[in-house]
Amino acid sequence: METSVNDRIRSWTERIREASASGTALCIRGSGSKDFYGRQPFGELLSTDAYDGVVSYEPSELVVTVRAGTRLADLETLLAEQNQMLAFEPPRFGGGGTVGGCVAAGLAGPRRAAVGGVRDFVLGARLIDGRGDVLRFGGEVMKNVAGYDVSRALAGSLGTLGLIVEVSLKVLPRPVAEATLRFEMNEAEALHRLNAWSAQPLPVSASAWRSGVLHLRLSGAAAAVEAAIARLGGECLAKDAADVLWAGLRDQCDAFFDGDEALWRLSLPSDALAVELDGAQLVEWGGAQRWLRSSAPADRVRARVAELGGHATLFRHGDRRSEVFHPLPAPLMTLHRRLKSAFDPAGIFNPGRLYEGL
Repeated sequence: METSVNDRIRSWTERIREASASGTALCIRGSGSKDFYGRQPFGELLSTDAYDGVVSYEPSELVVTVRAGTRLADLETLLAEQNQMLAFEPPRFGGGGTVGGCVAAGLAGPRRAAVGGVRDFVLGARLIDGRGDVLRFGGEVMKNVAGYDVSRALAGSLGTLGLIVEVSLKVLPRPVAEATLRFEMNEAEALHRLNAWSAQPLPVSASAWRSGVLHLRLSGAAAAVEAAIARLGGECLAKDAADVLWAGLRDQCDAFFDGDEALWRLSLPSDALAVELDGAQLVEWGGAQRWLRSSAPADRVRARVAELGGHATLFRHGDRRSEVFHPLPAPLMTLHRRLKSAFDPAGIFNPGRLYEGL
């Protein structure tokens, strides 16, 4: 097995060196479950899909190291056997997704506001840069991280910095108890309540508001969850219904995400006012993440979100030939270009996937 692993790494390094010398673009891809995300991908396919398997797993240390092509579903099944989980709840669009793709996309699910995002759980990574060199960053414990943490910078880079080969992730125990409460209220009241609750010692692990209904998930010790239920009131959902709700939001198989209208992901201060744009809306993460399905022009969406102190990403559908992510200030774009140049001087990895010319 080790020989085949080394052969795979060697073949990738040779291909990358050849591509760099010829200026050939490479489209890095795992299972393809997030092909819709970012600007239109192009280039010769370089797939990590078959490069899977667990390198090491220490349940007592709360850390797992896996190869990039490992399926999220397989990893989560393994963790569940030890009553552990990927706490940031990475989306499994269409039931697919690989660990490498999960890190490269940097997307997290409903629990993100309570526990942190993908980069908060990346302890280390092994990747091949644009020169064909195999690099290793970070480690398998938090104390190994010193200076600029490149492994975490990979989160959300969409494969533009290098080919992720292995990833070490921090895992957490599954909650002892969980409950989901349902409240009927308008958007303004929901935003007010969510911000008020965030300042209180409540075991809130997820929230979602749409169409006059707020759902709140509580997770933690049984006594803490029971006390929160008694304090907050509301209607308790049956476990099966709650599981369907949160899985639907996590993996975007909920009916809200159906259709061909442009789907916008809006990142805002949690206490920002209502977006007030035409289209269906869904509020998550205590008000900090809001989804908008709308045919409104991109300039109008971004202008309104900027007024509220946030930024907007064209998440699905719409025109992917233009910029999908919110325009960056010039100094920040300069930093992005310098980082790209340092890792991929020939610009062969997923060119333009994040921003044009990057």
